[in-house]
Amino acid sequence: MASSFRDELRQALSSGDTLNILLLTNVIVFLFINILDAFLKLLTVESFVPALVGVLAVPASLSKLLIKPWTLITYQFLHFNFFHILFNMLWLFWMGKIFAEYLGMKKLLSTYIIGGIAGAILFIIAYNVFPLFAGEVSAAQALGASASVLAITIAIAAYIPDYTVHLILIGPVRLKYIALVSVLLDLVSVSGSNAGGHIAHLGGALYGYIFAMNLKKGNNISSWFDVLAEKIKNLFRARRMKVIKKERPLNDDEYLHNKKAGQERIDSILDKISRSGYGSLTAEERDILFNYSNKK
Repeated sequence: MASSFRDELRQALSSGDTLNILLLTNVIVFLFINILDAFLKLLTVESFVPALVGVLAVPASLSKLLIKPWTLITYQFLHFNFFHILFNMLWLFWMGKIFAEYLGMKKLLSTYIIGGIAGAILFIIAYNVFPLFAGEVSAAQALGASASVLAITIAIAAYIPDYTVHLILIGPVRLKYIALVSVLLDLVSVSGSNAGGHIAHLGGALYGYIFAMNLKKGNNISSWFDVLAEKIKNLFRARRMKVIKKERPLNDDEYLHNKKAGQERIDSILDKISRSGYGSLTAEERDILFNYSNKK
């Protein structure tokens, strides 16, 4: 069983599936922190969790943020409460699947990371501007993937607002209504006991909406991040290629077979466009069509 888990984990990471990597990263960090903390408690060793929070959670204090800027990203993968990570990962899985189908895995990663950063920035601004939080700035911290997940949720809801999902006990609901309810719940909670968390959610939601509206107009505001991520990915790929044997060239039969299969795939995509329009294509089909047009 342990071997099977390791194989599945290795396959998920090596496949390059961004959604799987995000889910696994969050779960692994959660398990590591909580298992190690429980073990230390058995040994009556003082818990290291508060110190870890101080290193990884994003602070509201600007002076603290200056000495640990990495927290703008690390806080997005930090959970301690079981139900906190459970609900975040369920929403990430459900909405991430829809997002990736229409917009692709690259944009999923950029929306998660940039949306999380946007949530952290709004959290920091609010705690340094509003008098209600004046006495809490030095100690306030934010953690969790909620802002990132809401960025993904709002982005895909804004991009395909009438897409319908089926919720347990509720039935079919359009994404735009799920997004609206999510934002309204956070708005009415910005002065509550978890004000910082709800403010961060709204920051992620705001980025997701702006991203989707720009994308509809043909402007990808996350393209800089996509380029950066691709460069980092290529660095690791180049290292792996050093130990991979060079593949043999295709013979004539293999070349013709691949060319025929590729043409059949293009024809099926063009047929789909003629039947349902360009908007019906998945992100993968759009990439295939784009790459084909560039080769011509």
